[in-house]
Amino acid sequence: MIKIRFLSIFLLFFAAAIIALTPAPSQARSATTVIELFTSQGCSSCPPADELLAEYAGHQEILALSMPVDYWDYLGWTDTLASPANSRRQRDYASIRGDRMIYTPQVVINGIAAAPGYDQKVIDDKVAITKSSMEAHNVSVDMESTDNNIIINVASAAAGGNYQSGTVWLLLFENQIEVPVARGENAGHTITYTNVVREMTPVGTWNGDQAVFTLPKAEIMSRGHEGCAVLLQSGPAGPIIGAAILDNW
Repeated sequence: MIKIRFLSIFLLFFAAAIIALTPAPSQARSATTVIELFTSQGCSSCPPADELLAEYAGHQEILALSMPVDYWDYLGWTDTLASPANSRRQRDYASIRGDRMIYTPQVVINGIAAAPGYDQKVIDDKVAITKSSMEAHNVSVDMESTDNNIIINVASAAAGGNYQSGTVWLLLFENQIEVPVARGENAGHTITYTNVVREMTPVGTWNGDQAVFTLPKAEIMSRGHEGCAVLLQSGPAGPIIGAAILDNW
């Protein structure tokens, strides 16, 4: 009887140890605001905006992203982080807004409003305006990291919401990169960039119904990037109606 009782206790402890050692799925945090900074190493007015973006990145509810562009490279310094895709995205935003205003540093807030990237008051005002205007239309987006997969969960469209379709984007980024600039307007300076987008890939479409997207974790992590986020966006560069950030892979 004593042996049986001892064995039962041992098995209970063993099971508890196995549970404790088994990693739980890592959950994402939702972002109610997305700030994209279009910046360039060849732009002398960009470093203050790069610093401001780092401050926004410290807010739990904000997904702050650096989107380095390549259209200033001809001025004498080739941006080491720039992507033609980022330049196209900025042009698409300007075209959809109808103002065709493209410059650096420029932020786009929640896919809707643009502002100078160094002007915190204007940015804060537009964050408040866009959050209020999108509140009734936002869609819950979640992400989790399991042993083998990154799982993206998108809820159904908000009741009475204006958006019934969208693109689900996977973003991979570097948390922080320091770049010494040798030539151009920022020659001699080392600039720190935060949440630098290295890949932005559409992983599926959303048609207004609840949807799940399962991505192979090993393949994504093999690319060597530190951060992972997901956006639900209307159109190619329209309002962002849902976002989540996965801090721990």
